[in-house]
Order: sequence, then structure tokens, then C-alpha cells
Amino acid sequence: MKKILSTEKAPAAIGPYSQGVVVNNTVYTSGQLPMNPETKVLETEIKEATKRSIENCKAILEEAGTSLDKVFKTTVFVKDLNDFSKVNEVYGEYFNENPPARSCVQVAKLPMDAPVEIEMIAII
Repeated sequence: MKKILSTEKAPAAIGPYSQGVVVNNTVYTSGQLPMNPETKVLETEIKEATKRSIENCKAILEEAGTSLDKVFKTTVFVKDLNDFSKVNEVYGEYFNENPPARSCVQVAKLPMDAPVEIEMIAII
């Protein structure tokens, strides 16, 4: 069974995709840009951007009935790998015990020229 997730507590999709999907008690979030869902303002400072992207993922997970402590895999896309330590600093505040598996890759460009995009996979 596939359930489409949608919440006003995370930015609306900017293309033909869902904010998240639940399949067999597993939640997959789409990559979340660091956009404030209320103001539609994109965070550009890397620490604030990382926090906003995680908070957006968190909102989608909560819409599915789960939470960050149920996340088992994340993917972090950064515009500049030199920001790796700053991303880790903020990321570690959210995942300080039993952190999920993670990939972090530098990409040539992200939508809206964002500095970071994060996606998560969690169980319900």
C-alpha cells in the first residue's frame, strides 16, 4: 500500500512529486530544501539551512506518524563540501545518539540554488 504525504508544515513540492510517501510502514521523504514553509524564504547560511531542511523532513515524518528517532537512512546533498563540518555540527544536534546511516555528496547545483537538500527514510 502506498500513501502520499502532504503537510503545510513543510514546503509544498515545486515539481511533480510528493513531499513524502509511506510504503509498507516505511516513510520516504523527498529531498527538502531549506525553505520556510510559512514565509517561503530560502535559508542560505549553511547552518540555518541545514536546520531548516531537517525541520522540514521532521514535519513530513510527523505527518506520517513517526519521528526523527525512527530514521535509519539520510542523504545530504551540499553545494559546497567545504560546508561539511558545519552541516555535521547541526546534524549532530538532531542525531546525537544512534545516528542513522548517511550519505553526503557535493552536487553541482540544487533547485533554487539552495546550499543543502536533505532526504530521509524512516520506519513507522
